[in-house]
Amino acid sequence: MSLPTSEPLPSENDSNLAAARRRRLHRALLPRSDDEQTAWLEAVARQLTPSYDYFIACLLSGVTLAIALLLFSDALLVLGVLFAPFLGPVLGIALAAINGSGRYLLKAGLSTLAAAMFVFGFGALAGALLPMLPLGPVPVFTSWTSYEWPNFLVLAVGVGLSVYMLVRSPRKRPLVANVAIAYGLFPPLTAAGFNLVAFNDSAWIAGINVAGVHLAWAVLVGILSLIILGNPPKKLAGFLLTGLALGVLAVAFITSPLNKGPVRNVEPTSPPNILSANPSPTVTITMTQTTTPQPVVDQSPTATLTPTITFEPTDTATQTITPQPTPVWARVEAPTGGGALLRDEPDGKILSSILNGNMLEVISDPVRGTSGTIWVKVRTEIGLEGWVVQSLLATATPAPGW
Repeated sequence: MSLPTSEPLPSENDSNLAAARRRRLHRALLPRSDDEQTAWLEAVARQLTPSYDYFIACLLSGVTLAIALLLFSDALLVLGVLFAPFLGPVLGIALAAINGSGRYLLKAGLSTLAAAMFVFGFGALAGALLPMLPLGPVPVFTSWTSYEWPNFLVLAVGVGLSVYMLVRSPRKRPLVANVAIAYGLFPPLTAAGFNLVAFNDSAWIAGINVAGVHLAWAVLVGILSLIILGNPPKKLAGFLLTGLALGVLAVAFITSPLNKGPVRNVEPTSPPNILSANPSPTVTITMTQTTTPQPVVDQSPTATLTPTITFEPTDTATQTITPQPTPVWARVEAPTGGGALLRDEPDGKILSSILNGNMLEVISDPVRGTSGTIWVKVRTEIGLEGWVVQSLLATATPAPGW
């Protein structure tokens, strides 16, 4: 008589069931059959399609990023990125491109454009409010509109993780990895809108270029991630749209190289020669020569000859040199932000922005503004005159009161 075992032996049906479960788990990550592929695409498409909360999150993120830009706060920058919605449409562009779905590609592209317009608009609103706020001197802020290799790395990791998690579990949104995607797209667009209104120069184009290149890079990484995970293009349209995405990225990189920063209307140049004098010599020479011989002859027996010769030369050489006073030059050296603002009067309207390293000619004595800030009137190398906060300048030539 045999004793019962602690657990029953698996039957043949149970073994088949376990093998079938393992096959299903394997296929859940890499769907193979047409039915599985269709079901997976439908589940992923539902997650990547934005709803009303997508636009509410765009609103909240745009407002926070605009305030962060006004206050130059890194903490608010992080908070604004955390408020960003799940940027499923960015991944949807890659999914539509690889599956050749023009209709879904258009839908995902319009949703991405709507989010971009939200944050761009709030950045422009912040630029319009800048002259009205008592924020004091605001230096130029360009770190959001510059190309940096770590940003591309962070964006690639975020997109790769998001695609992997969607393939593995289409019913869950990878919100943590989405933060990296939002960081690469939202701050440059906010800064572009701010620079367009606040500075009224070409600096805003740099933010648009950075955001566009980051978007193209995200789409390319998404396409490559889907291919690596076993979802290559299966239709001619998929190959064409994938090639189009690669072409857009190539053009973006060619027209916007990584070593190109934001463009300003005042370019840094070498310091001018500070020894500048404009002498105006005036030489006046007057020579007068008078010879007056006056012989007197007396016919008397005692004649006397008395010649008189008188020379009156007048040689006057006068040289007048009136040198101009040595101009006072100062270099822009703002401790934060990378530059300074040029205003039409102390605490007045912003005229332009000047990057660190530019030389300015100081053409007035220091003046104290209404808020207690000390201002000086300067002239840029292109002839633009305005007022700059004195503490943001370092003199290159000695001057009283500096």
